[in-house]
Amino acid sequence: MIQRTLYVLAVSDLTASSEYYRDVLGFEVHEIGDPGWRMFTRDGCKIMVGECPDATPPGELGDHSYFGYFVVDDVDAYYQSIVANGGAVTKPLRDEPWGMREFGVRTIDGHRVMIGQEI
Repeated sequence: MIQRTLYVLAVSDLTASSEYYRDVLGFEVHEIGDPGWRMFTRDGCKIMVGECPDATPPGELGDHSYFGYFVVDDVDAYYQSIVANGGAVTKPLRDEPWGMREFGVRTIDGHRVMIGQEI
């Protein structure tokens, strides 16, 4: 039984990523006792990030830069918030034939995530 999930990502600049997740995506940023790591939380989502300045930039990974799909209660409001705060939308908000209203966003590091709500 999987009790919960936790994303783990490498980022090139921990400070810049922390600001992006807080200011654009609306996450809380938590220190976790190791200066090279932080935890980003929002509702039931947790993302642990480690500063890895020499890692391959996610933008160079093509489709492998996707790391998750967030299912939310109000996708329209979250989309508007991300756009208003300067988020990099990779796929505009739209209804899809698989029963989701969704959009894509790219983080400051180049990681991509889809965000959607069941129609």
